[in-house]
Amino acid sequence: MISIIITSFKEPGTIGTAIEAVLKNNIKEKIEVIVAAPDKETAAVVKKYKKVQYFKDPGKGKSFALNLLFKKVKGNILILTDGDVFVNTSLQKIVDAFKDPKVGCVSGRPVALNKKSSMFGYFSHLLLDAGAHSIRSDLNKQNKFLECSGYLFAFRNTIKAIPTDVAEDAHIPFMFWKQGFKVRYVPEVKVFVKYPNNLKDFIKQRIRTAKSHQKLKKYNKDFPHVKGFWNELRLGTFRALAYPSTCKEFLWTLCLFPLRLYIWLAVFLQTKVFKNQYTDAWERVESTKN
Repeated sequence: MISIIITSFKEPGTIGTAIEAVLKNNIKEKIEVIVAAPDKETAAVVKKYKKVQYFKDPGKGKSFALNLLFKKVKGNILILTDGDVFVNTSLQKIVDAFKDPKVGCVSGRPVALNKKSSMFGYFSHLLLDAGAHSIRSDLNKQNKFLECSGYLFAFRNTIKAIPTDVAEDAHIPFMFWKQGFKVRYVPEVKVFVKYPNNLKDFIKQRIRTAKSHQKLKKYNKDFPHVKGFWNELRLGTFRALAYPSTCKEFLWTLCLFPLRLYIWLAVFLQTKVFKNQYTDAWERVESTKN
């Protein structure tokens, strides 16, 4: 059996699309679809779908909810996604990747829904295409460790619990990697995501994402940081500069460098100086919900 878990928080406007996208997939294996959400508005939408189970999330955060669900799901393979995104009809390819007994974890490919004609829309495409997709593709070809995307990834149902103060899409893959399993990237399986369209939300989201990776070595001292300031500088600079196809896009790319530097400085100050660490709590980025 395949267990598909959709975690959601105050997303009644998008959860229906997320559910319907999953149900459109013709997966050969038996599946169960579970939506976890703490709010009544999202729950009311979920309960309209007879083929979907609703799980009352206590509202303490995504990882907290997942730890409860790990004890309840029946599938041999777990596929995780979110209530404000939607997948394409290729989920079978993620399932098929586990036919190799050496594969423990598989990531799909996030694709930005934002238009490239705006600066922040362009940023989302650049960071995903020239950044995440390019790096994951290279690491996958080299059979090296890669971090998954929290928007869509899957793993064998052997995880009993995960820490709530780090990114689950980095910690879980490394748990399998340390056990000798492969972590694979299947870019044909896409998840469509709306990213922030203004400066305030862009900074807020990126700082939170970066902070969620700061304490990974607390649990695994040999964790190979794929996402970090120096790796971004070393691996991302040339890819970013080679990405634009117009003069306007090139100027926007140049604008992104000082913005990313500001974000990394903010992360350093918050985590190292003021000891304001990442916590597992639901936090909305409003411009990604409309």
